[in-house]
Amino acid sequence: MTRPIQATIDLAAIRQNYLLAKRLAPNSFAFAVIKADAYGHGYLRVAQALAPVADGYGLINIENALAMREAGITQPILLLEGCFDREEVDVAVANGLWVPVHSAFQLDWLRALPAGGRPLDVFIKINTGMNRLGFRPEQAADVLARLRQLPQVRVRGLMTHFATADDDEGIEPQLLRFDAVNARLDLPCCVANSAATLRYDVARREYVRPGIMLYGASPFADQSAEQLGLAPTMKLEAEIIGVQELQPGDRVGYGARFTASQPMRIGVVACGYADGYPRIARAGTPCVVDGVRTRLVGRVSMDMLTIDLDPVPQAGVGSKVTLWGGDGLSIDEVAAGADTIGYELMCALAARVPVVVVGE
Repeated sequence: MTRPIQATIDLAAIRQNYLLAKRLAPNSFAFAVIKADAYGHGYLRVAQALAPVADGYGLINIENALAMREAGITQPILLLEGCFDREEVDVAVANGLWVPVHSAFQLDWLRALPAGGRPLDVFIKINTGMNRLGFRPEQAADVLARLRQLPQVRVRGLMTHFATADDDEGIEPQLLRFDAVNARLDLPCCVANSAATLRYDVARREYVRPGIMLYGASPFADQSAEQLGLAPTMKLEAEIIGVQELQPGDRVGYGARFTASQPMRIGVVACGYADGYPRIARAGTPCVVDGVRTRLVGRVSMDMLTIDLDPVPQAGVGSKVTLWGGDGLSIDEVAAGADTIGYELMCALAARVPVVVVGE
């Protein structure tokens, strides 16, 4: 017998969400961002599912890019954090990978490339206020001049990353800094993540980088994925494996965080934080049983969680429980119950959870 928990990955929904990005930015080259194992969906299966429609891909680990090349994927692949050592530069050249350049030490690596071979496609990354990776705006012209002296390098464009595209501050301060730089350089631009692609037409430049939107989650606190036209792509389901009848004063779970105020039934569900469900999810976080919304009670443990069955009197052992991504329950709602974001829940899905793939 198999423990009754399952994740369902909908590849057709991922394609649908990518095509929404393309409709929003019809004149842009769209890198499908599949980093972090495609946000928990499986980077290779997602890359192959998107291959008929994707312009290119963005990811972090070069070994993933090599596996994609071995699988026959020929589109451009952008290493979003660039190369991590000199040897990776050679691998990027040999496999036609695109590379951001964000630091002076990487320029030294590029100078060491032999002339006359296959050129390395690069973006210059500018730090416009995120203060993670990138050259300062005042360094950009010099970096471009140095790259243009290297026949073994082909500059594809200028890129940056927005810190507040998903909140009220928006992108204007950073975009103004970026455009002031590019007024002197006149390069193709890559600035829009999911939030900027969805909300700001001014950010839909020559390239866009849709990420979380591909996986049916909203980057915004004030707009749901459904309102944005995004289809859910990951459903997590489990079953009730036990039922307890509580009396007033009975307490539930580790730390006895929940106390019954009246007689009630609770269901014990075969899912816990070792499966990727957040331990810090509060009592009241929603779930769906037999099509009826109910709530978590007590603390999530390693292998089990407990839910209120009073709204679903017919439920019992064997009843299906949707924990996110189906029956109208978005992953963003569940993430809010744990003071986090849907991205984290997707990425945290454990390897021990069986996965069914649909929409191939």
